[in-house]
Amino acid sequence: MATKQLLSLVQKDLLIEWRQKHTLFGVMLYVGATVFVVYLMSGQPEAKIWNALFWLSQLFVAVNSVAKSFLQEHPNRFRYYYTVIKPSTFLLAKMIYSIILMLIMSLVSLFLFSILLGWPVIQTILFILICSVGSISLSTIFTFLSAIAARAQQNAALMAILGFPIVAPVLMMLSNLALKAIAPVYQPGWWTLALSLLLLDGLVIVLGLILFPFLWQE
Repeated sequence: MATKQLLSLVQKDLLIEWRQKHTLFGVMLYVGATVFVVYLMSGQPEAKIWNALFWLSQLFVAVNSVAKSFLQEHPNRFRYYYTVIKPSTFLLAKMIYSIILMLIMSLVSLFLFSILLGWPVIQTILFILICSVGSISLSTIFTFLSAIAARAQQNAALMAILGFPIVAPVLMMLSNLALKAIAPVYQPGWWTLALSLLLLDGLVIVLGLILFPFLWQE
């Protein structure tokens, strides 16, 4: 029953996103405009600068696309969800939806970066895997922060305040991890960063499953 409810919630969010195409295309337009402005300001930079600009753009994409997952829900709808599903199922559904949306936006951003700002990546498959892991990390973090902000009277500023000390080390880890795929020679130790990042994602999910039921009751 929980799995069926989880899939139904994810399907509902994806269907709403597809019906509101102006929102989805608006985010894609934002991604394209961001990459184009970066291109106008920096041209085709060197590999390290390219890597830093890419992850900064991913942060802005996550804030504008994933972070609204809870904030766009009406308070009365929360009361209805409270009566029919468990809070852990609701949070996991939002995280899965956010991961799917962030993966799509990341691939679009990566495609635009490769066209406008060049492609300094040596190990393409590894970089795409790192980009996918980064999308999962950013989407899970901002989904959990969005849940906290939504229950705190729709205070989006709270999400930004809580998110900075969490997102900053994640971006540093992602940037250092991505440099392993950009470097022309093999650099050992990348799996340690990847494992630490995955453990951090798991910690965020576990904390969300523990703390969200208390927010759910408010």
